[in-house]
Amino acid sequence: MPIQAIEPQRLYRQIAEQLRQLMASGEFSVGTRLPAERELASQLGVSRPSVREALIALEVEGVIEVRTGSGIYVRQPSESQPLPSQSSNTPADWGPLEVMSARLVIEAEVAALAARNAGKADHKAIRAAWQQMKQEVAAGQVPRWGDEAFHEAIASACGNSVLLDTVRRLWQARNGPLFERLGDHFENPGSWIAALQEHALVMQAIEAGDSPGARKAMQKHLRQAHKRYSASWRRAPAH
Repeated sequence: MPIQAIEPQRLYRQIAEQLRQLMASGEFSVGTRLPAERELASQLGVSRPSVREALIALEVEGVIEVRTGSGIYVRQPSESQPLPSQSSNTPADWGPLEVMSARLVIEAEVAALAARNAGKADHKAIRAAWQQMKQEVAAGQVPRWGDEAFHEAIASACGNSVLLDTVRRLWQARNGPLFERLGDHFENPGSWIAALQEHALVMQAIEAGDSPGARKAMQKHLRQAHKRYSASWRRAPAH
């Protein structure tokens, strides 16, 4: 069964479904190492981030196994956790790297608005969330809650309730299994420290009322976050 080109707008679920069918047909048998991400993207006619999201989804289902430094292998699924139906469009089902791209567009402007509109109470809430992140990192923990509180405080300060609700929905995606598994592979204490420093620059620009600076700092942070999630599997921490 030859690999077929994917329509770009279908994203990771169609890719995952085709790979699953190839496994079921014996094209990729149990124990076989899958082609590299770059090769799969080329053959499928899609971006590497979309392939990565599909592979993460298949790993969550239990039909592939990522072996750090070796590759991605087909495994015999035990208790399969199938993807939601194609009609599902809840935040938890959104592709993680696609969410990151959306955040870059939306949250950069939210930060710019926050720098223009934030009051003293907003500055206090943003700084308190950053301090929470700092404490979580110092304790060797994923700064999950401080991170979300930081971005929500900025959205609250921007003065637009629709944008606040949009940012909250984007963050709901972090509770989904795909985002959680991606974080397992690519988040580590070094990435937490880098993110903390990036957040500090956003906070400082907002406190200074520097709208262009806040936009630029948020763009830099989210680009770096996307870059960290797009790193080579070989650089991902072993489990």
